[in-house]
Amino acid sequence: MNETADILCFGAHADDVEIGMGGTIAKYVCKGKTVVIVDLTQANLSSNGTVDIRLEEANQAAQILGVMKRENLQMPDRDLLLSSDKIAKVTWVIRKYRPKAIFSPYGVDRHPDHGACTEIVKEAIFSSGIFHYLPDCPYPPVKVMKHYLYMINGFHTPDFYVDISDNMETKLEALRAYASQFSLQPDSVKTPLTEGYLSRVKNREFVYGQEIQCAYAEGFFHQSPFQVDTDWLG
Repeated sequence: MNETADILCFGAHADDVEIGMGGTIAKYVCKGKTVVIVDLTQANLSSNGTVDIRLEEANQAAQILGVMKRENLQMPDRDLLLSSDKIAKVTWVIRKYRPKAIFSPYGVDRHPDHGACTEIVKEAIFSSGIFHYLPDCPYPPVKVMKHYLYMINGFHTPDFYVDISDNMETKLEALRAYASQFSLQPDSVKTPLTEGYLSRVKNREFVYGQEIQCAYAEGFFHQSPFQVDTDWLG
């Protein structure tokens, strides 16, 4: 079975990818692109929800966005320290899906796991192209030249924007699937996520939209060299 994907998105926890680039995923799925989401941890240390609840919510959100597949690498929550075993796990996934582009979190963020996720992904992208690395891996080496970073909690000036005006509601619907995280339940506690977080995300995308004269946009950073086609002026 061919499991290759056009876009491979990594997050430290389920909901990271949706917060940062749910609209972009929905947009490119509508264009016929295949997308895979990979969560590094099960977020078992979250203040609200359980591993089982988070998994169910993540799968529901993935279905709303229309992604091809979602995986969880079950790394220890709050222990995303750079190590050979973690790099190997992510390398395995990159070789398996052989994406055209990889996305991971921008490192300037209040949660250390988000930047740590990208440090692992950066190492794995390099290792994915080394012929003698992981000789037991059934998938051949692959060089991925496009690596971009999405924002989760931060509000920064990005390198480029993606118009998600037609996809903002799908993004919000996917985020609402995480009821344990973004709304107060009878057995939950107040966190920054339960205190109007989705409204703040929507407002951020509104502000970014104004920058490129559209209703809503998501912002990204280049982690790899960015090529502009020679005919980009039209």
